[in-house]
Amino acid sequence: MAIGVVMHTFDVQLADLDRGVYEDLTLRLGQHPSETTAFLVMRLLAYCLEYEEGIAFSEGISATNEPAVMVRDATGRETAWIEVGAPDAERLHHGSRLAGRAAVYTHRDPAKVLPLWAGKKIHRAEDIVLTSFDPGFVDAVAASVERRNTLTLSVTEGELYLDVNGTSLSSAVHRVGIL
Repeated sequence: MAIGVVMHTFDVQLADLDRGVYEDLTLRLGQHPSETTAFLVMRLLAYCLEYEEGIAFSEGISATNEPAVMVRDATGRETAWIEVGAPDAERLHHGSRLAGRAAVYTHRDPAKVLPLWAGKKIHRAEDIVLTSFDPGFVDAVAASVERRNTLTLSVTEGELYLDVNGTSLSSAVHRVGIL
């Protein structure tokens, strides 16, 4: 772990009614000194909204050959490559080929992120989904994050309801194909 990494603990009650996922999780995330709290929040949201058996965080931004979040099957083979931010087309191409399924979560304006991939070679680009949230939502969540956090996250009919340390927030979950 890098010097200056700040550890955050999240006790999460997850209820994703849209996918039928209900879990109580304790997650520890290291925040690298160059990582914004908004990026940390996006890693956390990507993990929760993609939660399934075999999901794990990578080593963070220092793991240049891994996505922010990945899913592995019982044999250790990667089955989902989940990026955060605005990865380049080559990285998405690699992840989609390696895992068979790729997804991107961003706190940026999708209209500014999507052109980054236009006309680029990306394996199964038609199957890759870009997920974002209402403007200001991620920043509001980031403002509520402390070192130790209690989170209740519910998703129903495409709407995310989140309570972070007593602060209640909500946003639509926006999903678009990258093509």
